[in-house]
Formats: sequence, structure tokens, C-alpha cells
Amino acid sequence: MRLTNVLLKKVKSKRIMVVLESVVSGHQFNAFRERLADKIEVVRFDPYIQKESLYRERKKIRSAA
Repeated sequence: MRLTNVLLKKVKSKRIMVVLESVVSGHQFNAFRERLADKIEVVRFDPYIQKESLYRERKKIRSAA
């Protein structure tokens, strides 16, 4: 094993992909946010109820490039 392999660390992405879910209908979509930022809450159009609704972050999907 070479010394360089030991010293190199795997770099984490600064952004992650998360699922945002509507509080009213359960409609979901994916979004990106910074890894160190707070969880996202967004008011956005909900196609199920044809009105604007609050979307909250539900879970992390994966790291983003």
C-alpha cells in the first residue's frame, strides 16, 4: 500500500438531493440543498389540489456532484 493512498480522504459533496413533500396532498418532488444548510420549507404550486401548498423536506436521497 502506498503512502498516498492512506493520506487521501474521500471528498464529500457540498450539496445533497432531498425529497420535498406537500403537507396537504403528499405530492413529492426532488430538490438540491447545501449539506450544512437547514431543512427546506417551500411554498409551491401543488398539482393535486391546484393551489399553492407548503412543502417540507422529508428525507435525503443522495449526495450530488
